[in-house]
Amino acid sequence: MSPKHDNPAEPFKKALAEATKTLADTPDLNVSFTVDPPGMTSDTARLPQVTRRMTAEEVLRARGTADAYAMRLRYHDDATHAKYRPAGDMALSIYEAMETARCEAMGARAMPGTAKNIYAKLGEDAERAGHDKIRNVENAPLADAAGYFIREMITGRKLPDACDNILEMWRGFLEGQAGESFENVADVLDDQAAFSRLARQVISELGYGDQLGEDPDEQNEDDENTASEEENDDDTQESGEQEDEDDSQSDTEAQEQDQMEQEQAHTTMEETDDADMSEDSEVEDGEPPEDRPPPPPVSEADPDYKVYTTEYDEEITAEELADPVELERLRDYLDQQLEPLKGAVSRLANRLQRRLMAQQNRSWEFDLEEGILDAARLARVVANPTTPLSFKQEQDTEFRDTVVTLLLDNSGSMRGRPISIAAICADVLARTLERCQVKCEILGFTTRAWKGGRAREDWLNAGRPNNPGRLNDLRHIIYKGADAPWRRTRPNLGLMMKEGLLKENIDGEALEWAHRRMLARPEARRILMVISDGAPVDDSTLSVNPASVLEKHLRDVIAMIEKRKLVDLIAIGIGHDVTRYYQHAVTITDVEQLAGAMTEQLASLFEEDAKKRGRAKAA
Repeated sequence: MSPKHDNPAEPFKKALAEATKTLADTPDLNVSFTVDPPGMTSDTARLPQVTRRMTAEEVLRARGTADAYAMRLRYHDDATHAKYRPAGDMALSIYEAMETARCEAMGARAMPGTAKNIYAKLGEDAERAGHDKIRNVENAPLADAAGYFIREMITGRKLPDACDNILEMWRGFLEGQAGESFENVADVLDDQAAFSRLARQVISELGYGDQLGEDPDEQNEDDENTASEEENDDDTQESGEQEDEDDSQSDTEAQEQDQMEQEQAHTTMEETDDADMSEDSEVEDGEPPEDRPPPPPVSEADPDYKVYTTEYDEEITAEELADPVELERLRDYLDQQLEPLKGAVSRLANRLQRRLMAQQNRSWEFDLEEGILDAARLARVVANPTTPLSFKQEQDTEFRDTVVTLLLDNSGSMRGRPISIAAICADVLARTLERCQVKCEILGFTTRAWKGGRAREDWLNAGRPNNPGRLNDLRHIIYKGADAPWRRTRPNLGLMMKEGLLKENIDGEALEWAHRRMLARPEARRILMVISDGAPVDDSTLSVNPASVLEKHLRDVIAMIEKRKLVDLIAIGIGHDVTRYYQHAVTITDVEQLAGAMTEQLASLFEEDAKKRGRAKAA
């Protein structure tokens, strides 16, 4: 192939990959470019895709992400970070944001060229999260504000407007509660342990000291004191034994003899007890006890799929995550965001309704010997009087009971306009299906914490065993049950606008959960529609397991569902090619195409089912 046909973005990608390895001081780093959400482990960095067009926005985002990851790898130590890691969710969010800001600020101070790229990425991320539109401090994330505050103090650079909007809401609080501690940040920037201790102090001053857990430094001091006391006791004991060795030799021999006699008596008693227990067991049971059956596998699709613990997973309704007043407020905010789009979505919903209702209309049987005279066929009788008259009969078309489940990705990458449009489309679609007597269920999936929650804490306390499996706490949300009327659950979809709800996404287990719920339904026809914008990503799990563990499980679950054919499975990918996972899938490049894709996919499934029933009846 001639050079003029090569992808013009390839030289840029190669140069950026090499620069990232050099900045990270990690020559073996694996750098890739993907349409999935970017992410990083200890040996892999996934950067945003750069297309052939190489727009300024794509280049800046890729460079900013690469520089941010490189600074994290260069200046961050996982062991130190884990040592001082807080226990509570809010404290952990502030701790993570401050550590990220420290690494990137160190990079900006040592290599000023990285600052421009990282700040461009920072601003774009903040805009995608809708930080520039937040007007109330209640909706502004405190953790992000703390990170922005540190960047501003260390680099002296003006923050992007969306970031500055959040910081200004919290600036007075941060300076008033922890101003003196923040002033000392520059002194400990190069020492991660000292910085981590300072971060814990800031978290306490901001009012979240109860979420810090035990002080790791005090634990170390206790361990050292205990070890020192044991050494002193050993020294004292050795010297005392040496002084009294000659005097106590006879006493020692006597004690040894007594001890031997006691052990013999104890052994005899144990043998007698064992014999009695054996006889009793034979008399009472007659047969040796059977071994307990092994616990059932976590996943039906893949028995080898591992989960470290399911103790902290939750299946929860929207009403349990927010009170009715907050749900109404969030719903109003959702409606305001999407007012211009509601007309287009409603028109598509009406089109879907007409197509569904058309399948329930009455149909006709022709060429019958009795019934209503078929006037359309009278011309044949006029042309040939010997032709018998043709009659027709009207009859109802059977419409099978159907349930539709919408499974929405509630990961952090959906924040902003994608989750807003997904919520309003699900809402309008549920209302439309209800008019057609088709039951609809709306589910969401995310995790309870970023980068591992209490499951990861248990794993760390257990000494970090190898290959622990999934290492985060799942949160599966029921926005609308299949039997719940739309008018009663309408406010629930506003929950997707709640700050801090959207975190990581573990698609395989969520898909298997939705499939199990559908199989418990009595309807004859079951349709499961998945809406996602990326592959499964959970940094806590991927950092300590094989990189493909979550993606492999998703493929196994999809293969199981499609093989059983008890549920019709379709997927819509937002800027993400889901056709490599799902047999029936469509990918959209613009989130505003979602409503059309949803209605078309559902309508085509219903029409395909109607054709099958027609062929079966004709046969």
